[in-house]
Amino acid sequence: MNFEAVIGLEIHVEMQTRSKMFSRAPVTYKAEPNTAVLPLDLAHPGTMPVVNKQAVINAIQVCTALHLHVDNELHFDRKNYFYADLPKGFQITQHRHPIGFDGFVDIPTSEGTTRIRIERLHLEEDTAMQHHYGDMSLVDYNRAGIPLMEIVTYPDFKTGEEAASFVETIRQIVSFTRVSSGKLEEGSLRCDVNISIRPIGDSAFGTKVEIKNLNSIANVQKAIEFEMLRQERLLLSGSRVAQETRRFDEAKKETILMRVKTDAVDYKYFPEPNLVPLTLSHAFIEQAQSTRLELASEKKTRYMETFGLSEYDAGLLTKDVDIATYFDACAAEGKHYKLYANWIIQDTMSVLNKTQTSITDFSIEPIRLVGLVSLIEAGDISNKQAKELFDLMQQSNEGARDIASKKAMLQISDPTLIQQEIDAILQANPQSILDFKEGKDRAVGFLIGQIMKKTGGKVNPGLTNQLLLKTLKSK
Repeated sequence: MNFEAVIGLEIHVEMQTRSKMFSRAPVTYKAEPNTAVLPLDLAHPGTMPVVNKQAVINAIQVCTALHLHVDNELHFDRKNYFYADLPKGFQITQHRHPIGFDGFVDIPTSEGTTRIRIERLHLEEDTAMQHHYGDMSLVDYNRAGIPLMEIVTYPDFKTGEEAASFVETIRQIVSFTRVSSGKLEEGSLRCDVNISIRPIGDSAFGTKVEIKNLNSIANVQKAIEFEMLRQERLLLSGSRVAQETRRFDEAKKETILMRVKTDAVDYKYFPEPNLVPLTLSHAFIEQAQSTRLELASEKKTRYMETFGLSEYDAGLLTKDVDIATYFDACAAEGKHYKLYANWIIQDTMSVLNKTQTSITDFSIEPIRLVGLVSLIEAGDISNKQAKELFDLMQQSNEGARDIASKKAMLQISDPTLIQQEIDAILQANPQSILDFKEGKDRAVGFLIGQIMKKTGGKVNPGLTNQLLLKTLKSK
């Protein structure tokens, strides 16, 4: 019997706003525990929530990127449940009226482009964070109240590859719009998977299993592929699949039982009494949409159409928002777009991979990389010298020309000066002229060597070869 998977995703995106969803407490990720809090975050009596305007703008911009309809009425609800990291005993969320609904996004897969339908995007607040030390648990309320957007898909995924591609697409959207860092490993983007399998041809859904706490896009795919195989083995052996919540053990590369689910939890949703519904004007929505930053897909198209980059190069540059920003800064300073792309993709990324650092911490600023490329294009340094200069620039804050000048690396590219050197060498080696006329090609190599020796290797080799041949043919 052959089976197919039915998979849906829920993605929580932690926003990079200045303040929290309903309080003025700062959003920070490195502060000492319980220092970025206000009374509202700690559920003190008498405190009242106020909606974060920027979080609403962010949600509208992401809704637009996901082709979601934007609700012009902003409603909030209380989701009631008890947990140690939920100080109020409820979470303010959007249950009845999500800000975005009925959208889609097209994702790339090995089989071509696949369209994934998106059910909803809603706003809510994050919980606090628990830290466990042996038999003791501590709570850090710095995260309590950080703005979240939750993106819920329809069960349109059939494979782990599709799910991973979707998560990567969402990561690019939220990071390029600067809504979130989109880093799964830091928890700013969190993905839960709902998965069941059924015999191919059946319309009824199988028993759903939830997989939580996936901390990388690669693990999303691996967890789904393992879980599909696990459920298939159970059904083929005559056992049943239990409704449960599991996690992915990266070391074992398998999903592990966390808890068994029975009935659905009744959260007893009701409208948040301290937040009246707000009407979003068309002007407000249009302003939010028009100020959205350029998406990765839009940048990729622009790089190909405006700068003449290949689809491959444009794709690599738009994998990461900071890499794309670095390239944009280079392109704003010069016109050698292909060379900028080459130096970023090959040399710069190689350094970043070796040092495990971000391009935001790279020691060579865009303006200095442009200066390096300008030296190459002007023929002032050779490609070999450029590699050496690139290494030197990482140890200095000086410009490429200044370093090259101090290190006596600058080539002679003035045709008049090179011609003078050629004439002097030919006058001193008349036999080489006769050898050339007799078809002895080694004469050219000999003469080039003599010129390089006389000038200390500083003449532009390509231009020197061109002028030498022209001069020899004229003799």
